[in-house]
Amino acid sequence: MDERTVRIRNRLGMHARPAAEFVKLAGSFDADVTVCRGDLEVNGKSIMGVLMLAAEQGAEMVIRTRGRQRSEAADALVTLIENGFGEN
Repeated sequence: MDERTVRIRNRLGMHARPAAEFVKLAGSFDADVTVCRGDLEVNGKSIMGVLMLAAEQGAEMVIRTRGRQRSEAADALVTLIENGFGEN
């Protein structure tokens, strides 16, 4: 299992478009993806789950990946978030 902690950087947080990008990217890997914010833990391949996190700018999240492509998935998802989903 890989576990990475990230902070949302884009001004509008993880609204619909960034959440859709996150889910699409997560789905492209042969890995299970779980995202945690506080006590809430969701499937990173579920748009509804990711939106339920209500992650605003500055929110800290933990991304956990398991499976054959766990490291690649974690690296790509962290990069997407750190680049502000291309919005900054």
